Amino acid sequence: MPQIAPTEAETAALARAITRANGLAKSDTRVGIVAAIVMDDEVIAWGDNHVLAEDDPTRHAEMVAITNACEHLERTSLKGATLVTTLQPCEMCLSAMRFAGIERVVFAAQKANVAGKYFMFQGLEIGDFAKACDDAFGWSGGTMEADVLPLYADGQE
Repeated sequence: MPQIAPTEAETAALARAITRANGLAKSDTRVGIVAAIVMDDEVIAWGDNHVLAEDDPTRHAEMVAITNACEHLERTSLKGATLVTTLQPCEMCLSAMRFAGIERVVFAAQKANVAGKYFMFQGLEIGDFAKACDDAFGWSGGTMEADVLPLYADGQE
């Protein structure tokens, strides 16, 4: 299930995330990366990037959104959910998604169009990740990319 089409709810959540990311990028302590967990056509959790605010390299927006969703549902399984994010998830976040049972991701800015600092394994592509999951993982990238790409193109968000 590699390439997917985003649903209306996923697209609406991404539009809200992009608006928030653009606002956060103007802050001194926040990074303009935002993620959401969508389940049954509703956003059940949000996550902003907290890496700089908490001096913790694992507090990516996707990780924060997963944590918030699990706490909200009071369980570790997010099977049936979609992660929506303003920047293509890194390898750590993709792994965390799968540990949580998430099988879909919709993102705006694509790896090929952003600064290299966002990815540690430059040779690993999202298609490789899907294959490693026996293609039980789908994604849609580049959705509304132009609205957020200036934040990540040079890595100075």
